[in-house]
Amino acid sequence: MIKSAKTKMGDWVFVFICILVALICVIPMLNLLARSLSSADHLIRHDVYLLPKGLNFDAYKKVLGDPKYLRSFAWTAFLTLAGTLISLTMTTLCAYPLIFEGLKGKGFINILITITMFFNAGTIPNYLLMKQLGLLNNPLVLLIPSCLSVYNMIIMRSFFYGIPDSLRESAEIDGASFFQILVKIYLPLSKPVFATLALFYAVGRWNGYSDALMYITEAKYYPLQLLLYNILNNINSVEIAAQEGFTQPGLSDSLKAATVMFSTIPILMIYPWLQKYFIAGVTLGAVKE
Repeated sequence: MIKSAKTKMGDWVFVFICILVALICVIPMLNLLARSLSSADHLIRHDVYLLPKGLNFDAYKKVLGDPKYLRSFAWTAFLTLAGTLISLTMTTLCAYPLIFEGLKGKGFINILITITMFFNAGTIPNYLLMKQLGLLNNPLVLLIPSCLSVYNMIIMRSFFYGIPDSLRESAEIDGASFFQILVKIYLPLSKPVFATLALFYAVGRWNGYSDALMYITEAKYYPLQLLLYNILNNINSVEIAAQEGFTQPGLSDSLKAATVMFSTIPILMIYPWLQKYFIAGVTLGAVKE
């Protein structure tokens, strides 16, 4: 098909916008990486931009050699893995029954679930609820309250709607139970949406710190993001800066950049493995309701 001049111009404008957005996202990361690998002298002179100068790995050696960072890293990795598995399970168990037309109260349940996307009790009532449930300073508070996203559930439900009803009906004729149909038909056909939602949940778990900030006071339960938040937020304190090694000019900037990269690189490495499922998982079945 021959494209018109206006269509070609629109394509070029779209490509330009995509490149611009990509640069806006990539350039800060390159600058941060360059600062984490540059020598203190160049950082003091503020002449480090996209490429490291005076290459050295002192900041990473300090971060990787500190048990506090490694312990928090391992704890956050566990929270991400366990939280993602729990969230996928809860999302599936919520979305699957809602595709059956014979489910009693289906409309009311859908409305009730959707309301939670727009209204919530607020920070203080949530804190009081966690206190009454005995979840303050409990690791479960980082897993249970946020184990289900209604938005992600709607994506999964829409994907299930896209699977032909004839497959389910044939399985029912053969005597398959409710859960057998889920395990043997729906789950094997839902790899794209599972990979996509796993990415959503994993990124949210890895980057999350607000729940720990509100409900956790014991440092041993601090996820990595909260640990880095506390360090960078209290950097103006001379005592804390001395404890964390942020007192040496130049090295302090390198250490701050290295700690941020230390928490960012692992989750970035997940994207290439799930990218092929991403578009299909979000868009397939999204039209049918």
